[in-house]
This record gives sequence, structure tokens and C-alpha cells, in this order.
Amino acid sequence: MINLKNSFLIALTTFSLLSCKSTAQKTTSIKQSKAEVISIIDKVNNHWQETHPEPGNSFWHVSAYHTGNMEAYKVTKNKKYLDYSLAWADKNQWMGAKSNDKSEWKYNYGETDQHVLFGDWQICFQTYIDLYNFTGKNDPSKIARAREVMEYEMSTKENDYWWWVDGLYMVMPVMTKLYNVTGNEMYLEKLHSYLQYSDSIMYDNEAKLYFRDAKYIYPKHKTTNGKKDFWARGDGWIFAGYAKIIQDLPKKAKHRNEYIKRFKDMAQALATAQQKEGYWTRSILDPEHAPGPETSGTAFFTYGFLWGINNGILDKKTYLPVAEKSWNYLTTFALQEDGTVGYVQPIGEKAIPGQVVDKNSTADFGVGAFLLAASEMSRFVK
Repeated sequence: MINLKNSFLIALTTFSLLSCKSTAQKTTSIKQSKAEVISIIDKVNNHWQETHPEPGNSFWHVSAYHTGNMEAYKVTKNKKYLDYSLAWADKNQWMGAKSNDKSEWKYNYGETDQHVLFGDWQICFQTYIDLYNFTGKNDPSKIARAREVMEYEMSTKENDYWWWVDGLYMVMPVMTKLYNVTGNEMYLEKLHSYLQYSDSIMYDNEAKLYFRDAKYIYPKHKTTNGKKDFWARGDGWIFAGYAKIIQDLPKKAKHRNEYIKRFKDMAQALATAQQKEGYWTRSILDPEHAPGPETSGTAFFTYGFLWGINNGILDKKTYLPVAEKSWNYLTTFALQEDGTVGYVQPIGEKAIPGQVVDKNSTADFGVGAFLLAASEMSRFVK
């Protein structure tokens, strides 16, 4: 264990030195032009799509990439990106889990076609709705399954659908997007009801952060140093999720100010926990638990901070230095020469001491998070 700990300390020191060198050699990222930021988006997205030519399934990790691809399309208008998601949606029949027998639909964890009500099979609806909007709203079949599933779900008496923090990013934006398509207020009412349940089991009022799920609530679960364990990607999901729903809500929506307050509270807590190199460690408040850089959580946070600044919700003077440092990490350390986005913690649900996360660690959802951040940066440097 001593040798393992020492190896991590060496790696961390190396990263610190490289980060300082990189920062010294480059102009600060905040001075990049819009064209330069767009070129970063193209470098990352072209690399991903060229190395993944076959459409994947509609489960959460593939779908999370497509939420980033949609933002990349919005800011670049590159039709290749639109076509890539259209081909994926067609391959998956514009569905998530495919069971048509409502009597067998489930919402506990599951990767089967019966888990129609499980949020990991519903994130795909975000992109289907975007594609419906982008292509002229002349084909309601694109959102027919999304409406069928969500309207059935809202007809049930249960409110505990979002029992893990990832699910908040997966499904909250589906609710606001479908509200904007249909005008059905029930989407906003149920969003609030489901979110209240999530808050009751996962939100820590003292730290202003979310535990991954009820298993990780302190003091039942602790880091190796006895601290509260807030998983970076988990809080990244919800921080980005708040940004996505606030932008979709009408200015006078009943709970909009409540969501803005929660978003601002999280921003303050996250800014305090940022490492000097610009990233967030996997366990946000205990860097020693699983030390070293991690990209997926950092990218989601970067997206949230930039979106908040761009829309006047976060104070620019306070939070731009935070976003600048994290953007610098993303573009000068996490981003590799060939367009690979590295240092993405693999699929999981917690910070794991000793887990290797390096420049070769990449994943679809991490690329999606990077594209969200880069797209928002392109809006900042307009």
C-alpha cells in the first residue's frame, strides 16, 4: 500500500509540473478565439465519430455522448454531427428499452428491454427531442415513444424514479424538453415531485452537494480518511442537469428560482473544492481518497460554470477563474494530440482508491461531457 500511495503521489506531482509547464507555454484559454474553440470541438468529435462509425445502443453511456454531440451541432452547424445522431436514433427505432408490454415495465436498475421506466434508458429521449426540433417538427414519430413512456410514468403514483444522482441528468431535461414541445404542465409538476424525492435521499444541506445514492450517505459511508464522499461525476451529472433544465424553463416557471438557488449553492461548493491544476478529484472533498485528475466530472462542472456565466446566473468575476482553470486542464492535459479525451474514470458509481485513470482512459460519456463544455466555451468567446 505504501508503494501504491507513493506511485500516486509521484503521478500527481508529475501532473502538477506538466500543468504548470503547459500553462506557461500557452496563452490562457480564455483568450482563445471562437474559431480556435470550434477547432477543438471538431478535433474531438471528428476523432470520436471516425473511430466509432457504427451506431451504438440507446443505453445511458452512448446516449450521454449524443447530448454532447447535439450541443456541438448547435454551435458548429456541422451536418455530419446531425447525421451521426440521426443514424443512431434510426438504428434504435427512436426508443430506449423496447418492451411494449406495460405490465412488465420496471424502474429499478436493469439493462433489459423491460426496464423502460429506468432513467438510464430514457436519456436517449433528450436527443430524439432535439432531433425532432432540428428537423422541422414534421415527424411526430421521432418523439412518440418518449411521450408514451414519460406520460405513462407520470400517470403512476410513484415518485421515487430518480433514486441515483446520475438519473437526474438522464431524465430531468427530458421533462423540460417535452414540456416545451407539448405545453403539458404535468411534466414540470412531476419533475419537481421526483426531484424532491431525490433531494430527500441524496442531497447534503451542509456541503451543498449530492451523494451518489442512499448507499453513500455519511456517516454510513465514508472515504478512507473518514470524510463525506461526494463522487465528482455524480455531482457533475446533476450540476449539468440543473443548467439544462433552467435554460429550458419559462422565466416565470413555478420552481425555476428554487433550481437556480440550488445551482448557485452547488457552484460555490464546487469552486472551493477545485484543485489548483484545474480539475476535481474523484472524491470531491477528499482529494487523498482517489488522487489525480479526472475528466468527466471536471468537464460537466466546466459546462455548468460556463453556462451559468453566459446566462448571467453565476457572477463572472467570481467564477470565470474557476472555468478558465478547468478549461485549461481539459484542453492542455486531458485532450491528447490525436483528439482522444483522456483521464475519464471508467463506468462505475464511486471514487475507487488505486483505480488507474490515465491518458488512455476515455469513454463515450466523457467525450459527451467535454463537448458540452467546449460548446459553452464557444458561446463565451463570441
